[in-house]
Amino acid sequence: MVGASRDEAQLAVRLYNDSSEVRSFEGFVVHMHLAWLYLLHAELTRDSIDFRYWRTRGRARRLERVDGEPKRWDLATCVRHRWPDKAAAVRANLEFFVALRNKIEHRYAREQQALAVAVSGQSQALLLNYEQELTGQFGTGSSLATRLRFPVFVGSFTDEGERTLRRLRSQLPVPLRTFIADYDAGLDASVARDPRYDFRLRVLQELAPKDPDALAVQFTRYDDLTDEQRAAVEAIGRKGYVVVREQKRPVVGHGLLRPTQAAQAVQDRIPFVFNTNHFTTAWKKIGVRPKVGDPHPERTEEKYCLYDEPHHDYGYTEAYIAKLARECATEAGFRALLGTAPRDKVTGGWVGSPPLNATPPWRRSAPSAAQEPPDMDTMRSA
Repeated sequence: MVGASRDEAQLAVRLYNDSSEVRSFEGFVVHMHLAWLYLLHAELTRDSIDFRYWRTRGRARRLERVDGEPKRWDLATCVRHRWPDKAAAVRANLEFFVALRNKIEHRYAREQQALAVAVSGQSQALLLNYEQELTGQFGTGSSLATRLRFPVFVGSFTDEGERTLRRLRSQLPVPLRTFIADYDAGLDASVARDPRYDFRLRVLQELAPKDPDALAVQFTRYDDLTDEQRAAVEAIGRKGYVVVREQKRPVVGHGLLRPTQAAQAVQDRIPFVFNTNHFTTAWKKIGVRPKVGDPHPERTEEKYCLYDEPHHDYGYTEAYIAKLARECATEAGFRALLGTAPRDKVTGGWVGSPPLNATPPWRRSAPSAAQEPPDMDTMRSA
């Protein structure tokens, strides 16, 4: 099982480094998935742990089978068993690729190169984590170090190569960019920075005299550096670059309400009539969005309102509905926010003193046999 696992890992790396393969990155993900699965199954077998799926009905317990063979744990289940801590960086990296495989398998054939660039740090971490798990569990003799060498490539070693890779990354489809951003945003900051989740290198050309015993490419761990060397490395990382953590800022999305829907939602939660005129007055006073004609319509209070660029209008959040409902739930709050007296939504009558320009309730609709105007005594009482 260990031998089969190593074969899968080597095939994965060969595919990754072969740019002529149309689905090279997909092949890397699939075969690394198998390499990890076989490796963890080997550990479970060695430790005499039953990793077959069982189905229990009442007191009966039966094996689940696929084509007559016992069904064994998938990779996600193995990972949860091996790293029960949800905050483990190796687990986060593996679960990222399990989810990514489900998204890219048989899809996004044209975006293979862009995707490989976008998640190159996670890909490198996936392989290095595998090597560490392989040698840690089955000895240094099983290492892939002698079989997988640092590839000869151009990439970001030239200015034009770096610009090309940056342009390529920007072409990644929105669903994949969103998936990567959402996954990263859901991680604890310590996990997101951990090289076991996302491994990144800054390669410097060495100008020292050649040492016949030295390797052409050597890796120095950050933890092994002195304080002075760490400061120099951090300065190199800052020089000429601004690193921005990608964040998804939604413009339109699930749960946003249009003004008419939002006004109705507020009215449903308070005892008063609340219409779109009240809603307009409220957003103008609170300032959750720019006024009509503003040159920057996207500058909203994102907690309460988001700009819909394709349709040139706005969507309002549940948090904003809740805020309006709280402030307008009482007569005093309604008057303070909207500057007018509220009307009871059941009877339609004014609560407290009506505004000077208020229309009497019996004139708001045409009278019918069931709704005659009140007599003068009733009017005087009102």
